[in-house]
Amino acid sequence: MKVRASIAIFLVLAVLQISSAAPLSEAESQDSPVTTISELEKEARARVGAKPRTELAAETSELFKDVESIESPESNRIPNYLRAVAARPEAVKPLAHLLKTFLYSGEVRPEVKMGMGLRIAQILNSPYVAAHMQRLLRASARGQEVLQAIRSGNFDGMTPADHLALSYASLLTGDVHGVSDSDFQNVRGYFNDAQVVELTMTVCFFNYFTRFSEGLNLPMEQWVLDSPAKPQAEGYRAPVARVALISDVEMDATSSTQANIKEAKAQSNGLGLGFANSMRAMLRAPELAQAWMAYGFGVRKNAAVGRDVLLQVSFAVSMANGCRYCTLHQVLGLHRLGVDPAKLLAMQKTDDVLTSRERVAVLFARKLTRAPASVTDDDYAKLRAEFGTDGALDVLLQTCTFAFMNRFTDGLHLPSEDEAVRVYREVYGSDWKQQVRQGN
Repeated sequence: MKVRASIAIFLVLAVLQISSAAPLSEAESQDSPVTTISELEKEARARVGAKPRTELAAETSELFKDVESIESPESNRIPNYLRAVAARPEAVKPLAHLLKTFLYSGEVRPEVKMGMGLRIAQILNSPYVAAHMQRLLRASARGQEVLQAIRSGNFDGMTPADHLALSYASLLTGDVHGVSDSDFQNVRGYFNDAQVVELTMTVCFFNYFTRFSEGLNLPMEQWVLDSPAKPQAEGYRAPVARVALISDVEMDATSSTQANIKEAKAQSNGLGLGFANSMRAMLRAPELAQAWMAYGFGVRKNAAVGRDVLLQVSFAVSMANGCRYCTLHQVLGLHRLGVDPAKLLAMQKTDDVLTSRERVAVLFARKLTRAPASVTDDDYAKLRAEFGTDGALDVLLQTCTFAFMNRFTDGLHLPSEDEAVRVYREVYGSDWKQQVRQGN
């Protein structure tokens, strides 16, 4: 299906209508109170020395040699999130690159994205992510201003664009569909196509990162709390165009992705959609997109859990979030694996049709999706008992991935591809909106 002309990220606007410096909507202030920075700081200190739910590789491991890090090379500091993912060796360097790319590449200033990460950590009660973002914000004068605004809850001194970015992060984190059309139009008054995609991917990344950190109960590194971060050198920044320009990087990334899709056609485990609309949208922020895809490849390589269970996890997360785009993809994937249509139909209403193995994964995924800080050692122990150490990590990472993807695809109102729509209609006898109205 061709992308509809009404989807904002594919428009080149002739005129931008600059709106007033107001928060996105009253919905942000009506949400349940977020965890205060002071409370998160106390929780972070209590997490020093905590027992992680997965084994952390030794900091001296060869896996971390020459790893790209936001820490200075001479510090020899390896953060626990890299040590935790070492069970997937091919994912270690891509994860390090991913975090650095999301924070320091693109057109949106790093301090704004750090502030978005801190705001999301407040909403999801993640002391680990909050401590890391606070440390980075303190490293620059602009970052200190953002941190002070978030800490005090007084955003009057922020620029309209910065305030909107934080509000956008809050709304999209709270609900996959939390950004209304009017909210989105307000954002578009300050950010062009590429920047909107970058902002959205930043929200998606921190929804991934918080669930990863809290799901694994990552111990807080003492050095994060007690030592300042080294300021990142910032080079010349050209004026930001009011429309998104097609860059050399974007063209190269698109060509490379297209070549990979053609090469993968011989494989039987794909969805067969070709250049999916999610990829088309991500490539408006090419450096971030490539970093995300490279990390995903590293995570999936040598996974211990089969594709059938992982698709069930994706389906459960997408249904819990009410994500139309991703749910249609998972139905297509499960259908192509040969799952009985009667089971697919029943899965919308009950877990009774799932195998005991699928049910363990799905129940864990839903809990991590809805309230990441609520996951307990016992929850993870049940997952590990069913899937083993490596398999439990696979289920957690898949859940985190769709915390990212659901917000990206439905947050940007991406249209579903024809084949995904066709299979969904074949299985359920109606379109997605009709199923939702029926209460399924």
